[in-house]
Amino acid sequence: MKMMRVVALFALTSAVAGWTADAQTLGQGITVSKDNRTIAITATASVIAMADVATVHVGFITYGLDHDSAYADGSKLSNSIIDALKAVGLPSDAIESQNQSLSVVQPFQLTNLTDSEKAQRKWVLTQSWTVRAKEADAARILDIAVKAGANQSGQIDWSLQDDSVPQAEAAGKALQRARAVAAEMAKGLNVKLGVLLYASNTTSVEAPRPGLAGIYGGSGQTSLNASYVEPLAVNPRQITKTATVYAVFAIE
Repeated sequence: MKMMRVVALFALTSAVAGWTADAQTLGQGITVSKDNRTIAITATASVIAMADVATVHVGFITYGLDHDSAYADGSKLSNSIIDALKAVGLPSDAIESQNQSLSVVQPFQLTNLTDSEKAQRKWVLTQSWTVRAKEADAARILDIAVKAGANQSGQIDWSLQDDSVPQAEAAGKALQRARAVAAEMAKGLNVKLGVLLYASNTTSVEAPRPGLAGIYGGSGQTSLNASYVEPLAVNPRQITKTATVYAVFAIE
């Protein structure tokens, strides 16, 4: 796991309990009442980690005059792309099929095309995969697939191989923040902060952000075959883990 930095994004609310006659029972049998004075704090903290796993979306589209020719061209492209990916040492279980379809081209799909182009597009075959690898290999995998004919490729999903570390760190930072705020409140009330009686935690991850989607859309009839072209400059995304802690402290 690469070094992570803590973001100073703290949303907190607080409440002082135990100054009313009404009792409240929390988890694990902890009762808040006038005889058991407490300070309750809700604090949120976020941790950012650089993604170390890339899921690259690759695929192609090809057309034909009839069912058989579209399937034959699609078969060549399909096997060319997979062979190129396996040739660089990718294991079979790193490549997963997502979609494959052979169908008649619908009239609305031919809008704005010339008559000669329409005559060549009677059937259409599409296929797509996801390729899972280290984040450092994302650009190379995309480059290999595109040069092998994957003309409908580009989206990359970023994730963490093990997100338990940033989750735990976010929760720890939130609890630390809760304790600090509780201590300041206790000082203002001229009391001493006691032990932690209860804590609950909710951890969340930021919504996925899109990668490079659909940048190689095209007719699908030919591959690039341009080995001199450098791979695209692709950088991994940051993953944000957020934890919200509700903590109840005794006061003396």
